[in-house]
Amino acid sequence: MNLLKRNVNILDYTIDATQTNVSEKCGAGITIQSSARNSQRAWYEDRRTPMTETLEDMIEYDLQDRGIKDPRVLEAFRKIDRKYFVPQIDRARAYDDRALSLTHGQTLSQPYIVALMTQSLSLKGTERVLEVGTGSGYQTAILSALAKEVYSVERIEYLATTAEDRLLDLKISNVRYHVGDGSKGWPENAPYDRIIVTAACPRIPQSLIDQLAEGGVIVAPVGTPACQHLVIGTKSQGRVDQRKGISCIFVKLIGNEGYTSQGSEGAEPDPR
Repeated sequence: MNLLKRNVNILDYTIDATQTNVSEKCGAGITIQSSARNSQRAWYEDRRTPMTETLEDMIEYDLQDRGIKDPRVLEAFRKIDRKYFVPQIDRARAYDDRALSLTHGQTLSQPYIVALMTQSLSLKGTERVLEVGTGSGYQTAILSALAKEVYSVERIEYLATTAEDRLLDLKISNVRYHVGDGSKGWPENAPYDRIIVTAACPRIPQSLIDQLAEGGVIVAPVGTPACQHLVIGTKSQGRVDQRKGISCIFVKLIGNEGYTSQGSEGAEPDPR
């Protein structure tokens, strides 16, 4: 398989185990895309010809070709244009399947991982969703198009307020915002039908398990700061049955039940 190496500092990317045997090698500094996308890129690069990227290119090659099939999810990605959430300096890369840097050491995740996490939630349109980590607001906006209500918690006030302004400009009105420790969730509005965590945690925080409704689904990157796996959990009889998905790298979830800013765990291990 042709791996396109990037001369950039990728802070967050995924490696799809169905496409390569290096799924455990977090930190490789590459983003693995669909073979069709790679062939298309190679054609342009071999000829030193500028490649015109479009939103439909991103949806076809980086989402549909890699297993994102939920029509509601795909339509949400058409409705919510990623370019509005990308910093001006990286606007030309808006439709690349790569993470992009935000302020305060945070990142805008690559489209594929946003789509995969969203699809894993199995949203039907009636759910109340808790999002941990507002960031740029891109994932928030995608969720708002698929769920009844979204409750988004962000630790960094600047990101929270700029994301809120951005979504208001897009006439999105079914999102509520809160500045605080995302690892502790937002208990005042619990329970939630779905919870999505967009930062790496050593384990799924107990506070989030407590706030997840019976039968609800939680999606989170779980592991060390250097390498995580996407975990999808379903709550049954008060406990969360978990299954491990693809490898990924996210910035750390800083908080009482996440990591400290130095990288150590901010809470004692769950004894259960």
